[in-house]
Amino acid sequence: MKNYLFPFLKNGKAFFLAYDHGFEHGAGDFNEKNLDPEYILDLAVKGGFTGIVLQKGIAEKYYFNSSYQKKVPLILKLNGKTNLLLEEEPYAAINCSVEYAKKLGAQAVGYTIYLGSKFEAKMFEDFGQIQEKAHNLDMAAILWTYPKQGFENDHKITEYAGRIGLELGADIIKLKYFGDKKNFKQAIKLAGKTKVVLSGGQKLDEEKFLAVVSEVMELGAIGVAVGRNVWQRENPLEITEKLRKLVLDSPRTFRT
Repeated sequence: MKNYLFPFLKNGKAFFLAYDHGFEHGAGDFNEKNLDPEYILDLAVKGGFTGIVLQKGIAEKYYFNSSYQKKVPLILKLNGKTNLLLEEEPYAAINCSVEYAKKLGAQAVGYTIYLGSKFEAKMFEDFGQIQEKAHNLDMAAILWTYPKQGFENDHKITEYAGRIGLELGADIIKLKYFGDKKNFKQAIKLAGKTKVVLSGGQKLDEEKFLAVVSEVMELGAIGVAVGRNVWQRENPLEITEKLRKLVLDSPRTFRT
């Protein structure tokens, strides 16, 4: 099997900067600096991130045919939903094809599944087709695997998510960490050869967030996909440097 992750990893580790929040969360995540996609893309380059996560429109207008295309690999998010709908049964519809993502310069595509939603069967079908098309185009398929609202405290869902990512053929799965070390380590074991990265989530106290990252790396995650915990800070490069040391500059390596 071809290693589709090669463009995104350093010593087998992943350091992704996520910027798909406008679609998912609305304008509340942004200030006058970080609402500008070029500010984020500059940060991705200066911070040494191994991948940048964008939705289609920003990739079209700020990444495609720009200098950034040669400086930081693109992970194009293929689905999304607003925060205006009730969350009991979430479904994020596809808004971009794998083929168009490839034309925009993406080397990987991302898709979110909400486990426990009544629409999960549709999401499994969507990702199955996305994964096959991506691999046929020599692209990685990355799966955001989240529990639906109401299941966040059921830590077994995290373990389940790890196995589902493997059995659906994801190259990487993005998991939330709820502070249960045994549970998260078991999820990584259940994911097998599918790699696990931490979902950074909402902005936390800096020391608390760094401690979380250190913990999940020790448990066997290969890295992080971080957004608000970097670019919502006044000096984002300061925490980026600390995160890079925890993730990329550690002597630990992973087989790909």
